[in-house]
Amino acid sequence: MSSSKYQEIFSAVQRKDVAWLEELCQGGQEVNWWEVRHSRSGDTPLHVSAAAGSLEVVEWLLMHGCECCLEAQNHDRKTPLHAAAQALHLPVVEALLRHGACVDPLKRADWTPLMLACAKRDSQPVIHWLIQEGANPRLTNKDGWSPFHIACREGDEEVVGYLLDVDDTLWSTVSKNGRTPLHTAALHGHPPIVKTLLTRGQYKTDEQDSCGTTPLMEALRMGHLDTADLLLSRHGTDLRVRDRMGRTGLHVAAEAGQEKVVRRLVTELGVDVNVKSSQGQTALHSAAREGHTPLVEDLVELGTDVNVQDENGRTALWLACAGRRKECAQRLVQLGARDTPDHAGTTPSQLLPL
Repeated sequence: MSSSKYQEIFSAVQRKDVAWLEELCQGGQEVNWWEVRHSRSGDTPLHVSAAAGSLEVVEWLLMHGCECCLEAQNHDRKTPLHAAAQALHLPVVEALLRHGACVDPLKRADWTPLMLACAKRDSQPVIHWLIQEGANPRLTNKDGWSPFHIACREGDEEVVGYLLDVDDTLWSTVSKNGRTPLHTAALHGHPPIVKTLLTRGQYKTDEQDSCGTTPLMEALRMGHLDTADLLLSRHGTDLRVRDRMGRTGLHVAAEAGQEKVVRRLVTELGVDVNVKSSQGQTALHSAAREGHTPLVEDLVELGTDVNVQDENGRTALWLACAGRRKECAQRLVQLGARDTPDHAGTTPSQLLPL
C-alpha cells in the first residue's frame, strides 16, 4: 500500500470516519499499521483514536490488524494506553486492556498511564480500572514521584482517599529529593488533602526534604495561610525549624514576597522580625534581594533593622543593588538604609548608582 494511502487512512482516523476506513482497506492490500505514523508526534492511528476517545475507531483498528500497535511508542514514548488514560476515556482504556495492552508502560520521564490519570481531577473511574487490571500505585517516575504524590498535587479528595484504600502505606512514599505527599499537598494549598494525610498517615511533626524544607515552609512560601494554620493546629509544626541554609518560614515567605503571611507571622504568631539565618540574613535581606518593595516597607514598619549586616557584611541595600533592584534600593535609602560596604569593601552604590 502506498504512502499516500497511509496518509488517507490517518486522515480518516482523525475524522473518526470508520466507513472511509473500510473503503480504504478493501481490495486485499494489507496495511502495515506500524508505518502509519504522524510525522511530528510519531502517533499511530491507535494513539490518535485513543486520545480522542473514539471507541468505535479503536475497536475497528484492533479488529483489523492494528493490535501490533498496542505497545507502540510515539516520540514522547507514550503508548495508546497513555493517551487514553491521560484523556480519561474509560471505555477506550477498557478496550485497550482487554486486547492485551501492558498496564504499566513507561513514557518519557518514566510516567505510567496511572500517573497521567492521577494528574487529572475526576479521574477515579479510570484510576480504579487501571489498578483493578494490575497497575502498580507504588511505581515512581524519574524524579521519584509516585501516582499518590501526583494525586495529592491535584487535590482530588476522592482519588486520594481511594488510593489510600488500595494501599494505606502510600502516604509514606518519598521522592528522590526527599519530598513527601504532605509537602506536595501543602505547596499546592489543598487543606482537605493535608487533613486526610495527617489523619491517615504517620508523619513526623516537621518532615524535611533534602533541602530541609518542611510542609509548613511550602505553605508559607505560596501564601496558603489556611493550610499553614492546619499544620500548626493539627500537626504541631514549629515555626522555628530551619532549612539547610538556616532559614525559617519567615525567610521563605519574605523571599516569595508573601506580605500577608509575613505580617501574620510577626504580629499574630510572635515570630521575631529580625530572626537571622545561618548566614546572618533577616527577612529584609530575603525581600530586598528579590525586589519586593512593598514587603520591604512592611518589614521596616514591623521593626526590622534596615542596616543589619549578614556574615559577609552585606545589608539589604547591598543585596538589592547587587540584584539590580533599583526601585527597591531607592526605597530602602528613603527608609534609612546606609551605603555601608561589605567586608570586602564594596558599597551598594558601587554595584548600582543610586
